[in-house]
Amino acid sequence: MTDTRLPTDLDRVIGFTIPGRHARGRVVRLGPVLDEILSAHAYPPVIERLLAEALTLTALLGATLKDAEGQMTLQAQAQGGIISLLVCDYRGGELRGYVQFDADRLAMLGKNPSLYALFNKGYLAVTFDQTLTRERYQGIVPLDGASLAAAAESYFLQSEQIPSLVRLGLHRDAAGKLIAGGIFLQHLPEGEEGRERLHAKLDHPEWHHVETLAATMGADELADAALPLENLVWRLFNEEPEVRLLAGTDLARGCRCDAAYILQVLGKFPAEERAAMADENGIISVDCAFCSSKFPVPLADFVPPPL
Repeated sequence: MTDTRLPTDLDRVIGFTIPGRHARGRVVRLGPVLDEILSAHAYPPVIERLLAEALTLTALLGATLKDAEGQMTLQAQAQGGIISLLVCDYRGGELRGYVQFDADRLAMLGKNPSLYALFNKGYLAVTFDQTLTRERYQGIVPLDGASLAAAAESYFLQSEQIPSLVRLGLHRDAAGKLIAGGIFLQHLPEGEEGRERLHAKLDHPEWHHVETLAATMGADELADAALPLENLVWRLFNEEPEVRLLAGTDLARGCRCDAAYILQVLGKFPAEERAAMADENGIISVDCAFCSSKFPVPLADFVPPPL
């Protein structure tokens, strides 16, 4: 019997470089990992789509980390916005994320509210933490564009003087599950790391050529699970003399909540404060904002040190 099922390329990110154009990029597609993260909360469709885009962007940017133990965090926050906080992070191929929002105010909006309607005067913070060198890089840009992708482009242009292109696409499969894809491109003058990074000239032919080609990639292709990521790169840049594909990374949901860690954190509080946190049965209930796991911690677990 012939297997008629379509192949799927999901929960993976790959990198590539175009030496002749001094450009590098990443392409990603999320499926079951995305569904696992979203299903931890009963998000309305608007919030689901926003978090799906944020997680896709996080995977694209996080995959640029050279430090396997490093972490990239994306945080969108607002004062007085319907969404008060959106947080995603990436570490070693693991993703997690959640959104805090005002459900009553959100219900008053239409089906496709603008980014400004959701955040009001918000900002996007992108942070890279390098474990090996203990270095931290952070840039903050206003959320005054039409999308998270536009805000990410502004971040790289303002913080690192690197012209960049970010495209994100979403699609619901036959079962109603979200599939998300994205592409991220950067222009690196001279094509070498360690060299001075310069603003792209408005008439820079190499970057504009790459940018124009990448901009033709539609949301349907980015989120097409049957289209291998390598084929996406080939479709865009098959006429280039050389395109180097880098090793791919499998992606997974990676919430790091841990009962032992929670016990350790609570142990730093004074005994009277822990008692105030507990219910009538002497149980402190701790919920993980990322995955909604609940950790009941009995006060009896806190043993005073010996005299």
